[in-house]
Amino acid sequence: MKKKSEKQKDLEVLREELMNAANVFLAGFQKLTVAQDFELRKTVRGAGGRYKVIKNTVAGKASEGTKSADLLKALKGMSSIAYTSGDPVALAKALTAYAKANPSFTFRAGMVEGHVVDVSGIQALASLPAKEEIYAKLLYMINAPAQGLVTAMNGVGRNLAVVVDQGVKEGKFKD
Repeated sequence: MKKKSEKQKDLEVLREELMNAANVFLAGFQKLTVAQDFELRKTVRGAGGRYKVIKNTVAGKASEGTKSADLLKALKGMSSIAYTSGDPVALAKALTAYAKANPSFTFRAGMVEGHVVDVSGIQALASLPAKEEIYAKLLYMINAPAQGLVTAMNGVGRNLAVVVDQGVKEGKFKD
């Protein structure tokens, strides 16, 4: 059993992590095996997040004064949190894929960029394209008009060259 000083240290570490986390997903994990828990933690780390099984009272105390206070103040039952300060879409996708494969893992709620969202909001977030894909589409949209302009300018020169060449072949241009 942990000493009170160790518990206080754990509380402070969790508070610091929650202060830095812009995105938090609250879940239930009843009847997960050790192997399933290991796979879940690996999945969350791969998405750039952290995962913890927490005591409800510790989570409530640690979240006081943070953005996630509303989400974590009145927890009931077995609870766990996955959180990140990075891309919430990647973490939501990873957790949703894991939840589909393991029905004993269930979402309860989440917080994305300081706004509390329900289960349907988490699933909607998971259906969004990844950040890199959005950047690629944006760059394509920015680049497309310039590429069209260059193609049109090349077309004018090419068409002029074809007309001049035909005129020379047909003897339309005389000295």
